[in-house]
Amino acid sequence: MIELRPFAGIGRANHGWLDAAHHFSFADYYDPARMHWGNLRVWNDDTIAAKNGFPPHPHRDMEIITYVRTGAITHRDSLGNQGRTEAGDVQVMSAGTGVTHAEYNLEDETTTLFQIWIVPSRTGEQPSWGAKQFPKGDRSGQLVVLASGYAEDKDALPIRTEARLVGGTIRAGESVDYQLGAERKGYLVPATGRIEVNGVVANARDGLAIADVDTITVTALEDAEIVLVDTL
Repeated sequence: MIELRPFAGIGRANHGWLDAAHHFSFADYYDPARMHWGNLRVWNDDTIAAKNGFPPHPHRDMEIITYVRTGAITHRDSLGNQGRTEAGDVQVMSAGTGVTHAEYNLEDETTTLFQIWIVPSRTGEQPSWGAKQFPKGDRSGQLVVLASGYAEDKDALPIRTEARLVGGTIRAGESVDYQLGAERKGYLVPATGRIEVNGVVANARDGLAIADVDTITVTALEDAEIVLVDTL
């Protein structure tokens, strides 16, 4: 089963400095049919104006992944962590027993990003934060694990849940396979480009909710940048 969720039909909230689109129920957007997908709870498509951002606010018991599409985001938290994550790179915050953080676009340009929340498999642990560069050239023509709760994914950022965040860039006309497993769920969004997944066509920023599928084949109809959450 692959369900297409067109970008034009997902939740919206425009706050001026923040133009947010919600693939799942979030804040004032509520759709009982779109509360989660397996352990995936939030997938927000955020456009943040220059010199603006999210002031300090708390989180707990959630794995929060930020995939920067354009521009950069600067993170500060109550643990003393601070870092700037640029386009194509990833940061992960395990909120654990509780943490307060702020996210600002300190750039002179608009920043766009995906913010993804996954319910943790382990709770009651101390919060943590980390970021890593993932050069797009290293992901050309393949899907690479960017964050993972599995020990075998040694090059990925660690998360405390039985899930993976996967990304890749595919040239028009190329295809890549991904072994999802029929017992798992996938949620795939092309950050850029038009793609086809097992016969279902999606445009940039559309969502594809995948279940009961062992192998997915992603074909780029245009040069495309792919982001996928693979979870229980």
